[in-house]
Amino acid sequence: MTPNPLLGVLFHWLGGFASASFYVPYRGVKRWNWEIFWLTGGIFSWVIAPWFFAAVQTRDLMGVMAQVPSSIVGWCVFFGFLWGFGGLTYGLTMRYLGLSLGMAVVLGLCTVFGTLIPPIFEGTFMREIAGTTHGQIVLLGLAVTLAGIIVVARAGARKDAALSPAQKAAAVAEFDFRKGIVVAIFSGIMSSCFAFGLAAGEPVKALSAAAGTGPLWTGLPTLCLVMFGGLITNALWCGWLIAKNKSAGQWAGAPDASGQRPRLLPNFLLCALAGTAWYFQFFFYTMGESQMGRFGFSSWTLHMASIIIFGTCWGFAFREWKDAAPAVRRMVWSGVALLIVATLIIGYGNRMAG
Repeated sequence: MTPNPLLGVLFHWLGGFASASFYVPYRGVKRWNWEIFWLTGGIFSWVIAPWFFAAVQTRDLMGVMAQVPSSIVGWCVFFGFLWGFGGLTYGLTMRYLGLSLGMAVVLGLCTVFGTLIPPIFEGTFMREIAGTTHGQIVLLGLAVTLAGIIVVARAGARKDAALSPAQKAAAVAEFDFRKGIVVAIFSGIMSSCFAFGLAAGEPVKALSAAAGTGPLWTGLPTLCLVMFGGLITNALWCGWLIAKNKSAGQWAGAPDASGQRPRLLPNFLLCALAGTAWYFQFFFYTMGESQMGRFGFSSWTLHMASIIIFGTCWGFAFREWKDAAPAVRRMVWSGVALLIVATLIIGYGNRMAG
């Protein structure tokens, strides 16, 4: 199948929408501690969804997995383990900074590290990217992406600086700028490790293709390995919190601190929806990457830009910007416009590369 970068951009937008939306169902979970709903949704994100969709779309999934060298499995799981720290603190970032500002800081760092480190490590950056016209266009798209992220982040900072403590609490119940920034920086750096895990799993894609899997789906087995690493990190942390807070009984309907019992079925369904949405960002990511041709590394930039675009839209939908000055609102939308332009530039550069 001939790569189609413009179709790849569309797939990355779908993945960005899924990622930006995943936390929304969690807002409806009632009377469950954070560690309970995060781990419940995570079981769908890291285990159920990856293996289900890989089994459906991959030809002879278990046969492919049996051929993967142990060293490749180890690197994929290791980078997934590091990425797990990013995903773990990503949810905390949303709690402390809100959707708009939190995503801008986390994903800005994640964009730079996740996009540039793999080709630099492989030794192809100077020759195939920086040294070619189409590669330079892709790098221009990355620069425009970073500019858009900075504009969105500055708008978020200006918005929050102008709010009273009461207004901040109304928009983001647990708002804490200083704590949130520290968590966001750590989350952004660790989250970029997912891109390293996908790069380490390139041989798995080749095995999947050799087994007869279509080009859109060859990346799905790698997701099973990388996300298993994320499961280890999150399960350890959530397990520690469950033991500390004695919250395991909430899965069976034990009352919370106020003495009220949770509604189990809605909570489980909302967590399943959130966890599956979290997985779908990478489901569409692998589809988009398959269409980007020689510059598949640029997929990470497209993914990050798309998440911020839709995350900002959710921020407005949840009225996080309702008290912002008109000039600040114009600033954030100009940042979103830059991100949209950036995705088109990157798609054009990939198309030129053939």
